[in-house]
Amino acid sequence: MRGPWQPCSYGEWIAPSPTAVLAMNVRFTRDALLVALSDGREISTPLEWFPRLRNATPKQRKNWRLIAKGIGIHWEDMDEDIAVSTLLCI
Repeated sequence: MRGPWQPCSYGEWIAPSPTAVLAMNVRFTRDALLVALSDGREISTPLEWFPRLRNATPKQRKNWRLIAKGIGIHWEDMDEDIAVSTLLCI
């Protein structure tokens, strides 16, 4: 692949800037974290990969905020931070 894209550790390609794609919204299913992105995609990640979120109550999971206008997500109750670039590399 050509252009400014960089390889990720799992053979995927990501944009070079952490602000190229931002988180817009967060929601959960019984077993997954879903993040709506600024480019229209929604990514889903198993909660098993994030033990603090997996073990949190629904109320704690709902208490999130965006970091730096969407480069990441922070959950105050669990002191958990997840960067969008991390989710795209998983």
